[in-house]
Amino acid sequence: MIRLADAFNLQADACENLGSPFNAMLLRQVALNMGDDHPVGAHLYGWPSYDTFRSGAVALRLAGAMHSVVLLEMDEGLAAVYPPNQVDADTLWRAVEQAMQAHSDHIIGWMESPPQTNEIRRSNALIPGFHLIAKETGLPLVMSEIGASTGLNLNWDLFAMEIDGQVWGDTDAKVCLTPEWRGPLPPLTDITVLGREGCDIKPLNPNLADDRLRLFSYIWPDQTQRIENTKRAIELACATGRTVLQEDALSFLARRLEPVKGAARVIYHSIMWQYLSDEDQGKGQAMIFAAGAEATPDTPLAWLRAEPDAQKGSAAITLNLWPNGETRDLGRMDFHGRWIEWF
Repeated sequence: MIRLADAFNLQADACENLGSPFNAMLLRQVALNMGDDHPVGAHLYGWPSYDTFRSGAVALRLAGAMHSVVLLEMDEGLAAVYPPNQVDADTLWRAVEQAMQAHSDHIIGWMESPPQTNEIRRSNALIPGFHLIAKETGLPLVMSEIGASTGLNLNWDLFAMEIDGQVWGDTDAKVCLTPEWRGPLPPLTDITVLGREGCDIKPLNPNLADDRLRLFSYIWPDQTQRIENTKRAIELACATGRTVLQEDALSFLARRLEPVKGAARVIYHSIMWQYLSDEDQGKGQAMIFAAGAEATPDTPLAWLRAEPDAQKGSAAITLNLWPNGETRDLGRMDFHGRWIEWF
């Protein structure tokens, strides 16, 4: 069984690999020093399980809670050890422990909600898939995103993705994605989106200050470019007026899998399937495959996802497109979509 320290060290390694040395240092200090002699420590040691993301991603919850203290300007001592300031590990831990003591109620309360970063760079993996679907079907798209969080990636067609001087999308787009690209260039075609919806069990509303604060608390504080691009994506989401429905994945699928004549239905998601139980994963896949079996060239169905698999350190980009419906391995991405390996 994974212990508290193991869970925090594992997440620290992930943060290091994903370009956040600050979060890595923070979580390693928690793993090394955290005791159960104050309310936050007792809360962490009382966490039901540390085994998987389904048990709550406790390390990311705590990191988000500590970042929220800084963003809310609740603790000058903690702000002084957060980026852009640079300190050693011992200095960081002293400030963190003092903040935990002083703001335990806030930190514990913040940890009640699961992490939601709504990472827009994951659209680097999705946009090429959408172009492939549109090219192969020759039809407009009806988009359905499971686990859409704040709904930032619902606006993928308003983003620009630039690879080797070529741009997928509007060259004047407010949000510009510049992934490290490996492999051949993806397809590029004209796309019409007829409609879109997203669901989440606990969605955030980009129009609400409290929800924006929660979103930014989970974005790692030493990744300034990521923060700035997310700000622009939030402005775009507010301008479009699109919000995410509070609905579970299975209920959402039951509605969104209905055939749409003359359009390709696209079910998509990124780094969220792991949060579903094995039972719900099985039911969801069965629902999608059953709907796919009924698809025709005039009512095609696509299931596009970027999700972890047995290969460590990256996620698989996978597509099923009915009729036919064979599982196609399109490529791989790192978990934040910084690089794409396109097959």
